[in-house]
Amino acid sequence: MTLAWWRLELPSLPELEESLIWKLNALGIPRVAVRHRPEAPEQRQLVAWLPAADWPEAERQQLEQALAPLAATFGLTLPPIHWEQQDDEDWSLSWKQHWQADPVGQRLLILPAWLELPPEHADRMVIRMDPGSAFGTGSHPTTRLCLEAIEQLAEERSGPDAPDLGPIRVADLGCGSGILGIAALLQGAASVSASDIDSLAVRATRDNAAVSGFADRLRVDLGSVERLAELLDGRPADLLLCNILAPVIEALCPAFDTVLAPDGLGLLSGLLVDQAPRLQTVLAEQGWQAELRAQQSQWGLMTIRRA
Repeated sequence: MTLAWWRLELPSLPELEESLIWKLNALGIPRVAVRHRPEAPEQRQLVAWLPAADWPEAERQQLEQALAPLAATFGLTLPPIHWEQQDDEDWSLSWKQHWQADPVGQRLLILPAWLELPPEHADRMVIRMDPGSAFGTGSHPTTRLCLEAIEQLAEERSGPDAPDLGPIRVADLGCGSGILGIAALLQGAASVSASDIDSLAVRATRDNAAVSGFADRLRVDLGSVERLAELLDGRPADLLLCNILAPVIEALCPAFDTVLAPDGLGLLSGLLVDQAPRLQTVLAEQGWQAELRAQQSQWGLMTIRRA
């Protein structure tokens, strides 16, 4: 039987997970999963599938060398990478079996597009996703922090009995798979404008919005903060969602006033807790009052408002 795929496996350190998934996607490797046993959610493993014909030994060694600097950025060493060959007819099934219905917060459920809604989660709002199309599937702490913050904001605005964001306009900068914008639409937002510099992410956001029934209320395009401002038609949003790494937030924040209204609220994630003080200082210089509001392990979520 011809072996047609390589399966890459390595321990997924919390600091590295988002960066590794981003880098793999950037290198043309979209078939990525993060798995863990239900009884040990902290023991996470990143898995990726690569066509064997395209990845001989020399190419695989170059890939390992390309991933190593991501760990060095955090003062870490890249964990050992394990390679295993896999049959062509088995890879798709084995990839999909890693994904299950994933409840988040009190009311949300991330559900892979090919699964039926489990009866025990029938009362939850469902975000239907194709987890194979781009990063940002909801498993990373930064994504969960944002999802929970959106849920809490809906409660604050209309009460816990009928939480609703109200007919607000949302901007999603660095949208990834579109999961945050879809969550906002499920909880009452009127519209979402989204952008990402990765064409795979733009396609994934568009596809996931369609699967979740929001194709007409979520606009997405390729580009950074300038393109997002154009999508907003010159009217900054009421809520800014930004789940990207701290150095990128720092670089983009001078343009935040073009995508977030003076009385609006921003939810910033993707930052390590120990990066928060510097980021608060940089944001203050741009006229934003920033507050670290929540954290999971080393990752934090920050809110920003006009000072």
